[in-house]
Parts: sequence; structure tokens; C-alpha cells
Amino acid sequence: MMAAGDVLGSWAFYAGWAFMIAGCGFFATAALGLLRFPDLYSRLHAVTKTDTLGLGLLTLGLALLDPSWRSCLMLLLIWLLVMASGAVNCQLLARYNLEQEEEDNHRVS
Repeated sequence: MMAAGDVLGSWAFYAGWAFMIAGCGFFATAALGLLRFPDLYSRLHAVTKTDTLGLGLLTLGLALLDPSWRSCLMLLLIWLLVMASGAVNCQLLARYNLEQEEEDNHRVS
């Protein structure tokens, strides 16, 4: 018979790897969306949404594999920093592209 700690440890191991594989799958779909979508706005949407979720799943998987509080806190802070910077970068790129489109429209007319 397995001890309770062994069952919990094996559950955390398999769940951690499952979350990491799912996170890698979201990164792969982000790359595919970046290549396949026609315009900048849909590409930005695909990359920011799936990368945020993919990194969150990777972070959760790594936290389950290394359950020390210090590493879990570091992973959480990294994930929050990436989420904040991704949102800001997406906003700036979209705004810059919109301004460039408006300038092009004024030049034509």
C-alpha cells in the first residue's frame, strides 16, 4: 500500500506535467495564430491571450513540481509581470498601428 504522501506526491507530479504540456500547447497555438491570422489586431489578440494562459499553466505546473513557497512566489511574480507587460505592449502596438493607418488615410485623401 502507498502512503498518503506518496499518493499526493504522484498526483502533484502528473498534474504538474499535464499543466506544463497544456501550457506548451497554448504557446504552440499562439505561434500558429501569429502565422495564420490576416491582420495585426487578430495576431495581437491571439498572442497575448494564449501566451498569458500558456505561461499561467506552465507556472502552475512548475509550482506543483517544486512546492517550496519561495519558488511558487517567484513564479507567481514572474507571471504577473509578464501579464502586465504583455497587456501594455499589446496596447502600445495597437495604438501605434492605428495612428499609422490614420496618417496613411489622411495622406491619401
